[in-house]
Amino acid sequence: MSRLCVFLLLPVLLGLASAIQFYLPVRSVKCLHEDIHNNVLVTGEYEVSEEPETTTNLKITDSAGDLLFKKENITSGKFSLTTETQDMLKICFHSTLSVGNGKVPDRLVTLKTKHGMDTLNQEEIAKVEKLSPLEKKLRTLERLSDFMMDDFVYMRKRGKQMGHTNASTNTRVLFINIISISCLCSMAIWQVFYLRRFFRSKKLIE
Repeated sequence: MSRLCVFLLLPVLLGLASAIQFYLPVRSVKCLHEDIHNNVLVTGEYEVSEEPETTTNLKITDSAGDLLFKKENITSGKFSLTTETQDMLKICFHSTLSVGNGKVPDRLVTLKTKHGMDTLNQEEIAKVEKLSPLEKKLRTLERLSDFMMDDFVYMRKRGKQMGHTNASTNTRVLFINIISISCLCSMAIWQVFYLRRFFRSKKLIE
């Protein structure tokens, strides 16, 4: 069984929707990877073209392999989940052939995902809270600023982690270089003494 991976790069800011469309060959797996922050609502809609004698299964797991969502023999539907920690979600579509080994057309898969602010229904919120158009826009800007602030905090945290990793890597590289230079100098000194004794034994030098 062939396994194919398609990496979906998401926008840096939360609250933007993403959509992708691809063909899924029979007896194959295609996976989409999404890096999601912690405590973020993720929703999605999927649709798979119908082909006789084939079935398509959907499975969503995290980076540790824990199952978050699973549905078999899909044609269309929705899913929703909330992340507990910053993690990489893996959304996989698996196509199988029920009977026979004949050639079957590839199935067209459409996937739309939303996370963050884009999952909120602004119209419904405005109706429930009875907001005026101006208040609705202000509320939208307020939520957008909150999402952006959370993202900036996350990016700053990641920057510090990467800085620590870079400093640790530089220290290790320096340590390895010192050991390498020491070994080379030791070998050079040993070769000088060895050659001097060899030439003296051959009476080539005094």
